[in-house]
Amino acid sequence: MDIIVEGRNAEIHSNFRDYVEDKLAKVEHFYPRAQRVEVEITHEPNQRQADVSERVEITVIGKGPIIRAEAASSDRYASVDIAAGKLYERVRRARDRAKEHRRRKDRSVKEGVDIDIEKLDLTDARPAAIPADDASFDPDSPRERELGVADEVQLGDSPVLVRQKLHEAKAMTVSEALYQMELVGHPFFLFIDSETKQPCAVYHRRGWTYGVIRLDTTTTI
Repeated sequence: MDIIVEGRNAEIHSNFRDYVEDKLAKVEHFYPRAQRVEVEITHEPNQRQADVSERVEITVIGKGPIIRAEAASSDRYASVDIAAGKLYERVRRARDRAKEHRRRKDRSVKEGVDIDIEKLDLTDARPAAIPADDASFDPDSPRERELGVADEVQLGDSPVLVRQKLHEAKAMTVSEALYQMELVGHPFFLFIDSETKQPCAVYHRRGWTYGVIRLDTTTTI
């Protein structure tokens, strides 16, 4: 399993890289299907955000679902510790879910019932920002985009940043989408409903309450 450490507006020293690799060395033990771990360190130079100036995002990519965790604090090492703690919790959850699926499949086979458990392989979502002075970028115009690569640019002279990314669509149920959303630690998740074939988004509302937004693709403008 490869561990890749990269910085955005941040210099990565060898001792910090060693610390990260040591902290994440057990990922493969809990998630044998992991092929690589990507760690992105972002430094926020704005003094008003000093308390969260060191942001760490950890992404595990393998033959199963993508698992991600992030954290931000004033100390880079502390951010790694917090993000790693979240990551291991999600990795264990994925491992336990896989074990439960195998047990259910084994029971079904013994009972003479054949079920198909879908493997959720998500696309590598490693970002690559486009420089802000790229005048050819227009967020409203259609253009070819590389799968999993982010386009990020400042709009004119305004402080607004627009980031776009193309993902491979995977058909799944609402419950599977909620599970994927929890694994990546995001408040929403886009997917194609395997039953209705509609583009959908699940999102977290409050407490244990979730919502689903569906698009009617038959509507014409």
